[in-house]
Amino acid sequence: MLQPTNTTKLDPTTWLDSYGDILFRYAMARVHDQATAEDLVQEALLAGIISVDTFKGGSTERTWLVGILRHKILDYFRKTSREQRSDWSADDGDFDSEGSWAVTLTEWRTPEKLAEQDEFWPILGGCVDTLPESLRTLFTLRELDGLETDVLLETLNISSKNNLWVMLSRARKLVRNCLQTHWFERE
Repeated sequence: MLQPTNTTKLDPTTWLDSYGDILFRYAMARVHDQATAEDLVQEALLAGIISVDTFKGGSTERTWLVGILRHKILDYFRKTSREQRSDWSADDGDFDSEGSWAVTLTEWRTPEKLAEQDEFWPILGGCVDTLPESLRTLFTLRELDGLETDVLLETLNISSKNNLWVMLSRARKLVRNCLQTHWFERE
């Protein structure tokens, strides 16, 4: 039986012009460092060139390159998570002795309605940018990229699910407090 062949002809010489800005923005939204984002895009484009013959045409060229970049970003986080100490403390007074919230959580409007408001996204991005690096990375990978718990544990070299959930809760609380100030209580 004949196997289908890839009839899509890719032209890597056009990738930087066609997809460079998209790939850079994608990387910047995750690593928040221009030099690192540029390096990751370069690595993704090089990996694409090396594996151009494996492109099966099951997605668009752009989607395929973003997928390669996403794997490069995860590799970057795996490497850096082994090199960095945690820059957060769980002892911030938010939890009582039994591990329950010690603060009252404010009721917010429907999240679906927030997502429909274009003005909301830059404020959310600004709030996420204020997080310590390890929490920002965790929040971005979980809430924006939707990575599963086991992938996060491995990628970010987090010791346990409990630790991950404490870190994620802290990140969400900090984002919530920032949004409370800059979105919900704005005039």
